[in-house]
Amino acid sequence: MLKLLHTADWHLGRRFPSFPSEGQKKLSRARMDVVTKILEVGRRNAVNAILCVGDIFDDPDPAPDFWQGLAKIFRAHSGPHAPLFLVPGNHDPLTPEAVWAPGHPFRAQLPEWVHVVDCDDFMFELSPTAVLYARPCRSKAGESDLAMALPAREAGDERLRIGCVHGCTFDVSGYQTNFPISRDAGVQRGLDYLAIGDTHSFRDVTENLLVPTVYPGAPEPTSFDDGGAGHVAVVAMFRRGLRPRVDAEKVAFWRWLDVRCREMNDLRNLLTTPDLDRHVVRLHLDMTVSLSEESEVERILRDLRGTDATHGRAGVVVEDRSGLRLHPGSGDAFPHDLPPVLKDTVARLDRLIAESTEESHKAKATRALAHLYKLLQSRDPIGGRV
Repeated sequence: MLKLLHTADWHLGRRFPSFPSEGQKKLSRARMDVVTKILEVGRRNAVNAILCVGDIFDDPDPAPDFWQGLAKIFRAHSGPHAPLFLVPGNHDPLTPEAVWAPGHPFRAQLPEWVHVVDCDDFMFELSPTAVLYARPCRSKAGESDLAMALPAREAGDERLRIGCVHGCTFDVSGYQTNFPISRDAGVQRGLDYLAIGDTHSFRDVTENLLVPTVYPGAPEPTSFDDGGAGHVAVVAMFRRGLRPRVDAEKVAFWRWLDVRCREMNDLRNLLTTPDLDRHVVRLHLDMTVSLSEESEVERILRDLRGTDATHGRAGVVVEDRSGLRLHPGSGDAFPHDLPPVLKDTVARLDRLIAESTEESHKAKATRALAHLYKLLQSRDPIGGRV
């Protein structure tokens, strides 16, 4: 049996500008950390090769922190060292200036068991009975089918044949086709397994064919739309003519959670999410709350985010407050024993809200009530200000 670990779309160096600065660092570091996890999965499964099929970096010329960091991870891996293959994708194509170029210092830092696919006719004998073919992307966009450019099986060749290319099949509706791959290319070229990368969800796009064509997906999600990300493919190949077994193995640390809260209980329930510290949370507040509930909202958000002195309950949080609204008027939020001047102020603002025909005036008066309520909440037990 031949065992492979198939991974793709690491996107090392990817930035996350829509998140707070500390969240950006966490998500960028996670893309490096998962590489060590992938190597450990390969060791645990005693694989014969690790196939990294495109978009290893988010850019063909990543910052030194990322290519130096990756080379350091490889050198620190204690083995056993199955051969590992890095295939340039459309995000990090093989160009004269790329990190993959023979003269780039990244190449000199790689251990001998790491191989860069830097030619169109790349071939590597994994064993006397198994051979790997691969072809790199040489640009960020292209119309050629790189899988169909792999060598066809010759008569009498009974070896296991594995292909590695980066590109897009046509099974995702509305997805932009870039370096299109025929869904039956593996069959046409006489392969036994076609390892591909590009889209970020784990999928076998040829479940009804003898030759699996598989996306392992990104090992760490890159967005809230990457629902099937977070895995690598572990492939067991037995003999020619018998379909390989392909299993998804989870490697991601982060889970991405898109939450829309339409009432307070939705927000309260978020705090009960298991392993919330391993979640990236995008929180849409689409609800109308009272003055007291608004204060509770602020407490929960502070609990989720953390402060300079405390860790947040959630790993990374980004908030959308555009749908958060206040009920007009004070309701029963204020205590009955307010000092007369404050009680009179609250009453005047309530009258303004009740009598005004201008929504903007009502909104300003409601916000003034909210500000006053927060000031009262910030008093210490003896009446001073915190």
